[in-house]
Amino acid sequence: MIDGVRGTAPPRRFPPFHPIRETRMTAVGLAERAPMPTQGMGLEAWARHVLAPLGQRPARHHRLLLERLALVAEGAIDRLMVLMPPGSAKSTYASLVFPAWWLARQPGSSVIAASHTAELADHFGRRLRNLVAEEREALGYGLAGDSRAAHRFRTTLGGEYFATGIHGPVTGRRADLVLIDDPIKSHAEGESALAREHVWNWYRSELTTRLKPGGRIVLVMTRWHEDDLAGRLLEAGDDWHVLRLPALAEAGDPLGRRPGAALWPDWEDEVALARKRVAVGSRTWQALYQQSPTSAEGTLFPVARIGLADALPEGARMVRAWDLAATEAGEGRDPDWTVGLKLAQCPDGRLVVVDVVRLRGGPNEVTQCLIDTAARDGRAVPVGLPQDPGQAGKQQVAFLTARLAGFTVQASPETGAKLVRAMPVAAQVEAGRLALLRGAWNQALLDELRDFPHGRKDDQVDALARAHAMLAQPARPARQMRVGLFER
Repeated sequence: MIDGVRGTAPPRRFPPFHPIRETRMTAVGLAERAPMPTQGMGLEAWARHVLAPLGQRPARHHRLLLERLALVAEGAIDRLMVLMPPGSAKSTYASLVFPAWWLARQPGSSVIAASHTAELADHFGRRLRNLVAEEREALGYGLAGDSRAAHRFRTTLGGEYFATGIHGPVTGRRADLVLIDDPIKSHAEGESALAREHVWNWYRSELTTRLKPGGRIVLVMTRWHEDDLAGRLLEAGDDWHVLRLPALAEAGDPLGRRPGAALWPDWEDEVALARKRVAVGSRTWQALYQQSPTSAEGTLFPVARIGLADALPEGARMVRAWDLAATEAGEGRDPDWTVGLKLAQCPDGRLVVVDVVRLRGGPNEVTQCLIDTAARDGRAVPVGLPQDPGQAGKQQVAFLTARLAGFTVQASPETGAKLVRAMPVAAQVEAGRLALLRGAWNQALLDELRDFPHGRKDDQVDALARAHAMLAQPARPARQMRVGLFER
């Protein structure tokens, strides 16, 4: 059953765990327990109880989420997928409020909670452990005497909770409930086919094999890519009950919102979301906020939205970023270009590409080009250089920095996939906030942007992405980068 997406077969009902009053904890030497205070308290009432001291209460989308989680506890749903945007408090309810209540309603059960890193898993585990300790009377159970670790504890009713990061150790453990909260750490991981494959293999071969017969799985995440864990599970056709709540409502919204209405207007209204949509770009918006990722195939840069400027306004801040190559063109060779792209940020925040220098030459020609270009730009324009991995990269940067004495040189390694590095400036293009100063180089840049990421060359895109990243950093006084003898 998929809320707001498509329907499948109705959820199967699984036999619930034994009621609390019938539970025997013979394995840990505990006698039968009397009914707990939370036995007659529904999940929503429990959530209100927990949040009341903070002056908070569940919003509409939280109440719908709590309703679905309660069905998991009852056995009406055994596979629940929750897809919501960042900042919707889905983790508070799914990874904190729910497991505390579950362990009261299903005493003696085991929970495995997994997140993208052990650090995040420990964070959830620590908060849950503290909640159980504080709400011992309301829950009817507490922490066993030897429960001190953030990622692992036992309850006085024999329940167990274990938190781990993706690829963390789960061998030897069994679970009645598996909670997966945010299996993907970042945009770079979401775009990495290798990282996605690792998550998928971990889920299939390690995590699900730990599930007891009749066990349940809750997946809570923000979409990052059409091939992420949620995408693969949906493609596999498993019987998942999917609760998809986009930041801005679409037709057939599970909450009954009008199209375009905000998910949590008290937290982030439609105006704020519209600004965020412009800032992040359509592809990121569709994935992270609408939970409907689209393919990166085709152009990332809508070049039709790039304008031409005849002059640069006063007060613009400028940088020159380089993408370096050192191979001369020759018969049968089509080497990369060395590119120096000069980018300006206007007082109103708009961006203008002021100049692009391109050449194919050997190391000496490239070095001289950098020196000559820096002299034309002046010392007020910082020079951005990529640093290749290893000692050779450090030595190259040290050499070029010495040749650019008197100029501000900012060097840093390239991190992440090219597509990911280009996305921030692509969002500016999509918002119509990038223009080109008229010049003979305009068409070559536009052609490369139009073809990216499937074109033959991407040197200008790399330089543009680096220049944009430099401007995103606070301006700092001009200085010469000093590289000591033993740092080379």
